[in-house]
Amino acid sequence: MKPAGISYEEAAAISVGGYTALYYLKTKAKIRKGQKVLIYGASGSVGTYAVQLAKYYETEVTAVCSSSNIELVKSLGADEVIDYKREDYSERNVKYDIIFDAAGKTSHSKGKKVLAPGGKYVTVNKGLAKGKREDLDFLKDLVEKGKIKPVVDKRYELEQIADAHRYVEKGHKKGNIVISVTHEDKI
Repeated sequence: MKPAGISYEEAAAISVGGYTALYYLKTKAKIRKGQKVLIYGASGSVGTYAVQLAKYYETEVTAVCSSSNIELVKSLGADEVIDYKREDYSERNVKYDIIFDAAGKTSHSKGKKVLAPGGKYVTVNKGLAKGKREDLDFLKDLVEKGKIKPVVDKRYELEQIADAHRYVEKGHKKGNIVISVTHEDKI
């Protein structure tokens, strides 16, 4: 069921980015209150949910993104933001309990330099997660309570799908891109 108070386009965005972020943080990394979490690719589809979910679990969140997305990830709850073009997170003198590569653009070898003993490195390079009903219901509940919100950068009509792909391939989208399909569209 669609969460109350949001559009169908926003609801559609939850099922991929939201579920994937929840799967990697909760199931794979075993996120817990009080941990230090670094999210690489914090302004993308998975990353925007990861920042919000990590804050929901009461962790200290460091987000890595480009300078043009700093305000966005701060508004989602990041405690600290690193502009990857100006600073290499792996050269910092900070240890993280979880490093989540939400964009598939960093590496375990780079991350382990700043991974705390017993820490977890997880990456979307292992694939997007498949939704489970109870996790999707959990995300729905968080949206309805205002704990997380979908981030939709642009909406495209079905006949504009090639334009949408070109935009995504540029690598600068914020959150999600949504394709609207109406009953008049012929698939």
